[in-house]
Amino acid sequence: MEEEVDIQNIDKFVNHWIESSDRDFKTMNNLYNSKDYSWSLFIGHLVIEKLLKALYIKNKRKHPIPIHDLTRIADRAGLECSVEQLNSFDVITTFNINARYEDDKQNFYLQCTKDFTENWIYQITELRQWIKSLL
Repeated sequence: MEEEVDIQNIDKFVNHWIESSDRDFKTMNNLYNSKDYSWSLFIGHLVIEKLLKALYIKNKRKHPIPIHDLTRIADRAGLECSVEQLNSFDVITTFNINARYEDDKQNFYLQCTKDFTENWIYQITELRQWIKSLL
């Protein structure tokens, strides 16, 4: 259930999510630079999730429910997205699942080549900049 946010604390909660996302962005890049590609993309998912939750709080003045599906969070936040952005959210959401569960980890690890990861780091960075511009 969504909980109302004290109107005086909106900025506090929004800034909390932004700052946490910014820390994760640095971690994502550090993991990429150390060639830990699958975990880099896992953290990349968190970068976007946290910014969408900040936007949700800003737009809805409520705490978001604890879900990790980026498309659902964006929709609930009232974010108008292109088909390409929604498709990116869908793929990035899989990084959360594939890096977390043992049955999927090995396949995801093998999928996360340098080129694959570089492409998705770029897309995560672009989405991050866009969402931050709305905050």
